Amino acid sequence: MVEWNNNKTMKKLLVLAFGLFLIMGLLFRATAYADKLSEIEQQIAELSRAREMSEAATQPLEIELSRLDQKLTNIENSIEQAKQNIVKLEQSIVQREKDFTVQYAKLSQSVASYYKNLRQPSAVYMLFSSGGSSTMIRDLAYRAAVADEDKKIIARISEEIISLENDKQQVEADKARLAGLQLQVDKEAAFFRKEVAGAKAYQTELSQQIAELTVKQQQILAEKAGTFQTTVGDVPLADDPASRPDYNPGFSPVFAAFSFGAPHFKGMSQYGAYGRAKSGQSAEEILRAYYGSGIEIKKDYSTDIQINVEGYGVVDIETYTKRIYEMPASWTDNDSAALKAQAVAARSYALARTNNGAGSICATESCQVYKPVNKGGAWDAAVDATRGWVLMANGQPFSAWYASTSGGYQESYSHNGFNTPGFWDTTCGNQGCWTGEAYEKIAGSPWFYKGWYKSRSGDSCGRSHPWLTAEEMADVLNAWVVLIKHGQSDDRVTPIGGCWGGNPYSINELRDRAAGLSVGYSRVESVSVTYAANGITANLVFQTDKDSREINGLDFKKAFNLRAPGRIALKSGLFNIEKK
Repeated sequence: MVEWNNNKTMKKLLVLAFGLFLIMGLLFRATAYADKLSEIEQQIAELSRAREMSEAATQPLEIELSRLDQKLTNIENSIEQAKQNIVKLEQSIVQREKDFTVQYAKLSQSVASYYKNLRQPSAVYMLFSSGGSSTMIRDLAYRAAVADEDKKIIARISEEIISLENDKQQVEADKARLAGLQLQVDKEAAFFRKEVAGAKAYQTELSQQIAELTVKQQQILAEKAGTFQTTVGDVPLADDPASRPDYNPGFSPVFAAFSFGAPHFKGMSQYGAYGRAKSGQSAEEILRAYYGSGIEIKKDYSTDIQINVEGYGVVDIETYTKRIYEMPASWTDNDSAALKAQAVAARSYALARTNNGAGSICATESCQVYKPVNKGGAWDAAVDATRGWVLMANGQPFSAWYASTSGGYQESYSHNGFNTPGFWDTTCGNQGCWTGEAYEKIAGSPWFYKGWYKSRSGDSCGRSHPWLTAEEMADVLNAWVVLIKHGQSDDRVTPIGGCWGGNPYSINELRDRAAGLSVGYSRVESVSVTYAANGITANLVFQTDKDSREINGLDFKKAFNLRAPGRIALKSGLFNIEKK
């Protein structure tokens, strides 16, 4: 039987449940902010706090419901077993009542016989009237045995009658008791299930809103950090001396954040393919390295398929591939192995993107860079050498992604039910020889390890390099304290520099804001970085004027891109912090 012995616990649960719905009424207050990022940050913080409070209020109910469910299961099992026992007992009673008629007749006979025997002449009388002692002895023994048997029958049938009546009464009592238990447990379970279901639905709604806002936030962060997708093409190297780690900013101590690679890190690294070609690998070896040893390289795919290029009309697949401008024609090492691998990847991507020509494809780097004239030279030769070569997965062209530089780690992705590998793109095949033996470094990629401080158009927001003072790096930590450690919404935690508008905190103001929450940093003395096996920066440990502070890599990246001055930014989740 379920008993609630702790009224205080129940009251607390009810208070928590009431608080949960009270929270629901207080959530969405309209707040006007000039900067849309701060508005989104505030909404996320409010929703996150509401969800946390809701979950905190719901947790005791969930625990109690779990206990109740277990009790209910046990009770239901007991009830079922009891019901079966009752059915058996009822069936037994019916049969025993039928048998009782016979037993009752026997009982009547036994009682009559017993009393009859009691009224028989005494043994002395029989002795004087008997014809012989042996006959008398036998008669006495018989009469004694009959009387004893009659007594046993009377006792047994009497006990059976009592047992039968008791069982009947017990069956009725058990039925009533079990019905009461079932009703009580169902009532309690219904209450808790209703409370938890309502809270869970509310939490789900909050999570959906948070997820939607996070997408918007990421879009704004991408805009502020100047994140973009690019390919190598035939453009000049997008590097400058100030973005390299050997640059001397003219003062110290200084810190700079260097990204490994840009932009998306999936599929084939173009510079990595070039480094592999320089190391003697063939086009097939390069393709299997980046797309997986299990990828099918079909070498007789139809060349009659027409591709509809947005803005340029329809061309056949081979002509289309010759007009792709995604890799320098000068990359001819090892019989143009990198160019051949690129031709196969570009052809496969176009076929997969257009569903074998049924759709269209854009002509920009959002798809593949296409121009209305053949590129010619070594590129045309590489396309001809791989004519009809297409990457296939489960009978369909595989969407062969590629990008300029991954920073030494290729992330896995899926298409047509096929997964590409995730791996360190190094000569040793693991993290052990990264960064020195990364194929992209062998190829000389300017994006392999770079400090970013300009937008794509070249605007640097008044900064001539990506290096920060010890005070400016501490300012990033204070942004982390406010926005991430304490989850505060604050529209003034934005980059200093004037190119983003709004009213950003000064360094002193943000330090005071962080100090009001827990700790405000004035200087960073040093930093160490740890990398994870899956190709991201796992965590950073900062030695500061206040303490030693460990920060998750992705959390630091967010705080850095929201507060680092000007357009200084991290492009990758795989990064390092250098000090001079």
